[in-house]
Amino acid sequence: MLRKKGLIGFTSWLVLVLLSPQATSIGAPNQIEQSQMAGYLLIPNDKVPDTYNAGFSMYVAAWPLLENYPGNRFQTGLLSTWMFAQYDGPKPMQKMYSDIEGGLGWWRDTRFATETPKFIMGGVALNFCAWANGPGAGKGRDWDQPQGKYGVAQLSPWVLWPPDGLNLKQGTCGELFGYGYLPLPLTEAKSTTAGQNVPTGNHCWTLFLNTGNFKGPVTFFLPYFFSRVTVDNPNLAGMFLDSRPSNPNRALQMETQYVPSVQATDKKGETYARIAPTSFPRNPQGDSVVVHRITAYNKNALWDAVQTWFEGGPPASGVIDPRGSIVHTFPGRGGATWRIYKPPIPREERVRIAWDAFATPFAPDAHTFGYQWNDDLVTKKDTKDGPLVTLPEYYRLAEDHETKAKWVAVRPQDVPAETGLAEVRFKRPDEESSEPYVTPDDPAGCWKKPGPVAGPFQAFPGDGSVVTYYWYRFANQPALLNADLTLEERERMQARVEKLHRHWKKDRDYLAPPQIGKLAEIDPALIVTPPPGLEAGYVPIVTRQAAKE
Repeated sequence: MLRKKGLIGFTSWLVLVLLSPQATSIGAPNQIEQSQMAGYLLIPNDKVPDTYNAGFSMYVAAWPLLENYPGNRFQTGLLSTWMFAQYDGPKPMQKMYSDIEGGLGWWRDTRFATETPKFIMGGVALNFCAWANGPGAGKGRDWDQPQGKYGVAQLSPWVLWPPDGLNLKQGTCGELFGYGYLPLPLTEAKSTTAGQNVPTGNHCWTLFLNTGNFKGPVTFFLPYFFSRVTVDNPNLAGMFLDSRPSNPNRALQMETQYVPSVQATDKKGETYARIAPTSFPRNPQGDSVVVHRITAYNKNALWDAVQTWFEGGPPASGVIDPRGSIVHTFPGRGGATWRIYKPPIPREERVRIAWDAFATPFAPDAHTFGYQWNDDLVTKKDTKDGPLVTLPEYYRLAEDHETKAKWVAVRPQDVPAETGLAEVRFKRPDEESSEPYVTPDDPAGCWKKPGPVAGPFQAFPGDGSVVTYYWYRFANQPALLNADLTLEERERMQARVEKLHRHWKKDRDYLAPPQIGKLAEIDPALIVTPPPGLEAGYVPIVTRQAAKE
C-alpha cells in the first residue's frame, strides 16, 4: 500500500524530545526512551462475484493523521487497498508479487511533506524490482536505472502530477477522496515484448478521480511496466496486470509503519508510553467515517463502450455504467494490530494497544464504514482545518500471567509525574532543505528529443515547492518513448487520446458520486488549462520540483 522507500533517521526529532526547553524537567536522558507505534487497521468487506474483475473505485476520507508532521521517518497510509491479478485457477505457487496499491499518505522519501496527505499510484512490478508512483516517479532517483519512473503515462490535460505525489488542498480534514482504477484499451495487445517472443497485453489501468475540482481519468500504467520482467522470465508471460483481469475481492486496511512515541518507567516499575497526537476526522454525530462505496466493475462498465468507440463506433461518454458494477457491503466489524514498541524488538514480541477500549468499528449504512469513540478516553476538538477526534496519548503496559500483555489507554492525570512524559513535545523537527527532483537534461535524451512544444511553466502547490512543467504532445512524452512502442503504435494511441480530450471533460461525473459527505479537492495550483491550440492531444509533464526559495 505504501511503496515509497527511503530510510532517514530521526535524530533531529529525538533531540527535540529530549532537549527542548519544554522538556528540561525530564531528568536523566535515559529515563525516556524513544519508541514507535505501528500496525494495521483491518476493515472487512463482503465478497462480490469474481466476474467483477475490471477494476474498482472507492471514497476514502483524507485528513491530517498527526498534529505535527514528525519528519522523514514518518510513513503511513490512510485507508487503501491492494489490487492483484486474478487467475483462472489457484494462485501460482511461485513468488510473484505484483499489484496496484498506493493511496493517500506520507512516505519516508516524501520531500515536501505537510500535515495534509498526498496521493501516489503505487504500482509494483515483479517482487518490487520496480515501482511506479506517478509520471516520473518510481523506485529510487537514478534515471540511469529508471525502475518504474517511466511506468506511468500522463493522460489528463488538466492535472499536474508532481513527482513527490499528487497534492490535496492544504487543510483537507475529513472530506472524501474518490478514486479507482479501470482498464482502458489505449494500446493494442502485442505478441512480442522488447524483441522477445513473449506477449504484452493491452490493459492500461487508468486512475479515475472524483474530487471537488476535478473529475475523470488522470494517468495510467503502461502495460510494459508489468510485462517487461517476462523478457527475462518467459515462463511468467501472461501472468500480470497488463493482460490479467483484477481480483475484485481485495483487502482494505490502513497501514501505519511509524508514529513517534516515547516510553518511561515510574518508581514502582510500571511502564508508560505516550504517542504523538493522532487523530481521525469527526462528523456532526461525533463519529469518524473513513471509507464509502467500495465498488467493483466488469468490462461492461466502461471497456466495451470505449473499445467500440475506438473501432469506429459512437463516442463513449466515459460515464461508468452502473449496470457493470457492484458495491461491496460492510458487516460493521474491524480489527487493529497497532503496537507500541522499541525497535528492534521482533514483531512477535511487540505489544498491542487495547484499541477496542476506545474505538468501535461500525457501518452507519451497508456501504459505509467508520468508528465510534469512547468519549471518556478520546478528545473531540475543533481545529483550524475541521473537527477531529484525537486518540488517547497515554498508555500503561498491563501485564499478568493469564493474558497477553497490552497497552491500556489511561488519562493524562493518571500518569506518574516522575516519568516526565507530560513534558515531551512532539514537534516538527528542523530538517535540511529537501533536494529537488530533476529529470534528465541530455539534449539527445527522451526528455528533449522530440521534446516539449511549450514551456517552461511553474506552479506553486501548498507544500512549499515549485513545480516546473512543459507541454508535450501525448505520444512524445518520455514515458511513452520508454514503453516498447513503435512510432505507429504511439500514433494510434495519440489518435485515441485526442478523442478522449475532446469528449471527456473534467467537470462531470465518471465515477458514481458519493451518497454522503463532501468531496476533497486537489491542490488548486495543480489544476491547469492547456495553452491555446494544445487543448486536445497534449499533456503537462513535470520536469522539476524544488523547494520554493
